[in-house]
Amino acid sequence: MLAVEGCHALDVLGPVEVFTQASREVPDAYRVEVVGPTETDVIKMENGLRLGVAPLPEPPPRHETFVVAGGEGARAAAEDEALIGWIIRASRHARRTVSVCTGAYLLAAAGLLDDRKATTHWAFCDDLARSYARIHVEADPVFIHDGDVWTSAGISAGIDLALALVEEDLGPRVALAIAQNLVVFLKRPGGQSQFSNALSVQQAARPELRELQAWIGGHLDEDLTVPALAERALMSERSFARAFHREVGQTPAAYVETLRIESARDLLEDGAPSLEAVAQATGFASAEVLRRAFHRRVGISPAEYRERFRVNV
Repeated sequence: MLAVEGCHALDVLGPVEVFTQASREVPDAYRVEVVGPTETDVIKMENGLRLGVAPLPEPPPRHETFVVAGGEGARAAAEDEALIGWIIRASRHARRTVSVCTGAYLLAAAGLLDDRKATTHWAFCDDLARSYARIHVEADPVFIHDGDVWTSAGISAGIDLALALVEEDLGPRVALAIAQNLVVFLKRPGGQSQFSNALSVQQAARPELRELQAWIGGHLDEDLTVPALAERALMSERSFARAFHREVGQTPAAYVETLRIESARDLLEDGAPSLEAVAQATGFASAEVLRRAFHRRVGISPAEYRERFRVNV
């Protein structure tokens, strides 16, 4: 694993812990070495803590997996030509090359993401795409596997990616045992959205629309069509729809669906007895309507989501 000055601690330690746990499940499955471009054998991470690293090996040895950690320092290090040259050579000696979070900038500078699909922390996806036009950047997935290169979203997504690597190497039983030991979900699939859709919803400026937003959240099983909401807001349907879209950033229908999907996710995680019951509780017309909306929004089916995330598993 490559860790540079100013890297993010969890980008390094999250995957390292997954591989360490794997070696407890399967003795000697992995041997992890953290290396860095420093003359003092110590780097200062983004949070101010210091991490001991081995010097960059010359020449880079043959190894199974090459992981590049992200953080503010990783983006800055993309300008270091000597380091980029070493990354190119290290990647050639690895079976697979992996970046966590903004470690993607280092792989991009090395040309390793050219003509590939890749991701990074959602806040930097647009910048990565602008900076490296040959990369097919996808902002939504937790991680992407394209050939012998894997890239992940931000920070904790490195744990999801490392679990996927362990599953590929040692099978799902070992990966599940690690996830249980670390008290994390097994496993967010690569195609799942990086963050809850509800996090991207903005609050309206008008007090009456803000109050309506709060009311909607507690009445998802009721009639939430534009006519019904407009009447509650004491506005004409046309004026309401325009004002809501302008202030919230999405149509009333899209907003309602977002909250209904988030509520459905909660119920599925709590082990709801049936999809029909979830649909009824969250205001969807039928289980099939819920199934289609859920797959479109979350990237997997409700059944897959319940299997992966149910809290009593």
